Amino acid sequence: MRQSPEDTPDAETETSSANAPDSDASSPDASGPDASGPDVLSSSVPLDLAPLDLAALRALVADRGGTSVLRGALPLGIHDVDTRLAQGGLALGQLHEIAPAQAGDEPAALGFALALVARHLARVRGEALLVVGRGHPLPYGHGLAGLGLDPGRLLLFDVASDGDAYRALEESLRAQGLAAVAGLIDAALPLAQSRRLHLAAARTDLLLLVLRPPEADSPNVAATRWRVAAGKALRDRFGCIERPCWQVTLDRSRNGRTGHWLLEWDHAAHRFGLAGALADHAAEAGPGGILGERRAQRSG
Repeated sequence: MRQSPEDTPDAETETSSANAPDSDASSPDASGPDASGPDVLSSSVPLDLAPLDLAALRALVADRGGTSVLRGALPLGIHDVDTRLAQGGLALGQLHEIAPAQAGDEPAALGFALALVARHLARVRGEALLVVGRGHPLPYGHGLAGLGLDPGRLLLFDVASDGDAYRALEESLRAQGLAAVAGLIDAALPLAQSRRLHLAAARTDLLLLVLRPPEADSPNVAATRWRVAAGKALRDRFGCIERPCWQVTLDRSRNGRTGHWLLEWDHAAHRFGLAGALADHAAEAGPGGILGERRAQRSG
């Protein structure tokens, strides 16, 4: 469900997909490698955006219903990844930065971010807000469903600039009922702005993600930094993608360790896995899990 700053908010109709005709009706734009997963982007982008209307944003996120947020962290479900993160997963109430590995990997980075949101929403009540800046393609309904993300639980808010995006993100962090907030920005995440977002998020248990361009490195206070490129996805006998696949690099992990993985995403189970080698989801169980049980059976 999409809201633009110029839209008039209507509490009784804002959950309808009719509010986002050009984000659901358009065909996906194959702007990135299709091996990274289902297309989640629409080629339709609003060109004329009014100045940021905070009243419209407040109306969009107000009275969304209660959340049931799991305090602490969002585990990715892979032992080798989660043990490199200080809290055993993506810490809630902290800022996390995601970037494409290089130009052309923007769809892969957005797909990975939306998969994280989908995994979080599968564990909690509430909705997610995606703040989209000028020039960014919008997710569309079929692509979201292909990632296991209910389009009815994703609110889209268009802004005209990075400054408006940061204001919208800060405002949304004060809302009740949201479970996750993500923003797409056009330039590097400044140190001062990252501190503002981090402090605002610290008062919440929300999942906070900021996606920025590949070349826009800058010092900031994000707890983690991820770089994402498309991977070769598993396909069924008809050639359709069964599981999206991403090359994921953890460049920064505060009080943790960095790493690199080839990850698959099971949209039905809302679960990540290591591509290829652990198709039976042994990675989800960790040490002493499925693999340990099988070794015990063999030895018995």
